[in-house]
Amino acid sequence: MSSPAAAKDAQSPVSAGPARVEASLALDFARDPATGATVLAASVQEPPLRVVRAFALEDGSALAHLHNVSGGLLGGDRLSLGVNLGARASVQLTTTGGTRVYRPRSGAPATTQTNVVRVGAGALLEYVPDAIIPYAGARFSQQTRIDLAADAGLFWWEVIAPGREARGEVFAYESIEMRTEVTAGGRLIAAESIRLDPRGSVLRSIARLGEYRYWATFHICRMGINAAAWAALEEYLREAAREFSRPGDALWGVSTLVADGLVVRGLAIRGRDVLAGLHALWNAAKLRLYGRAAVQPRKVH
Repeated sequence: MSSPAAAKDAQSPVSAGPARVEASLALDFARDPATGATVLAASVQEPPLRVVRAFALEDGSALAHLHNVSGGLLGGDRLSLGVNLGARASVQLTTTGGTRVYRPRSGAPATTQTNVVRVGAGALLEYVPDAIIPYAGARFSQQTRIDLAADAGLFWWEVIAPGREARGEVFAYESIEMRTEVTAGGRLIAAESIRLDPRGSVLRSIARLGEYRYWATFHICRMGINAAAWAALEEYLREAAREFSRPGDALWGVSTLVADGLVVRGLAIRGRDVLAGLHALWNAAKLRLYGRAAVQPRKVH
């Protein structure tokens, strides 16, 4: 992983690189009953995925940075992330920079990542990573399953960049697949399957991304909130999003889920506009759902 700016000027690895990686990272967070603070109770780390430590935040939450110390993902790499939050734990997860997905070696399968997340009763997970940056020829497939227990909350976003714009690699990747399922109390409340295939379909078509280059999906969930409250929050966030929706720069939309949440979608020409919108909507939603502001995570390198 590296910052989006650094990724633009980075060089792709040569085809004679190392064999594919199979790595996993399992994180178990718990609330300390004595202090009320959330701690990283256990972790199983298989390089190159790792978390160095969990930082204590002022509100008692734990902040953890997800590292890929190899610098990026190669074709054929298979990675898995497991996150478990115990009852009333509060966790913020971020990355140390954009996730770079390189062109696969000849004959290599796609890069795959599997995320399995459980948010315990009364717990809150805020997953606010940097963008996924697919290089020319990259193939990336991700599957995510998130389970929410009673009164559990979730802020989970993902951003896809167009590639290395400074090198003229806009939409030069081969394919991106993202499959996400969210359940609340065992009930499926969100199911999404997205595939971006620039070679098979023109992403610049008005029926797809049109003039926009970045896209974001942001799930906002909390069990136990009634339908009327979610409808009110949808309208509130839609009004907030209008400040950031400028045709030719960025567009935002908000929709309620079947229960226990809503989903925000954004399109933008510039990455900074995506992040500005996400941060503003995250803050607005957290104030309404939890009565406190969202705090952007400190970055470490």
